[in-house]
Amino acid sequence: QVQLVESGGGLVQPGGSLRLSCAASGSIFSINDMAWHRQAPGKQRELVALITSAGSTNYVDSVKGRFTIFRDSAKKVASLQMNSLKPEDTAVYYCYMEIKTSSVSITYRWGQGTQVTVSS
Repeated sequence: QVQLVESGGGLVQPGGSLRLSCAASGSIFSINDMAWHRQAPGKQRELVALITSAGSTNYVDSVKGRFTIFRDSAKKVASLQMNSLKPEDTAVYYCYMEIKTSSVSITYRWGQGTQVTVSS
């Protein structure tokens, strides 16, 4: 059974930083895209950042220049470094991975979610 476990959320003041991590475990052949999404109260879940297996990245406009997504494919870990945090970044953050369980099988997994609150 493939699963993702997130860590690193919490309460931070505006302008502060946090780093989220997401570790995959189970029967994993390789991992394609790794991504972070977030969902604020009363809003739809949105894609925040994505990194492909080749290392290409994509960010939602609101976090460009402030957030950086990393991946360690050998350790099966995705991380999100969040700097210059703003109150509007407050949300539950979810890790997402496209995981190949064999050369021909793929599965999609979400992390359990971790709360990020930016407030003074």
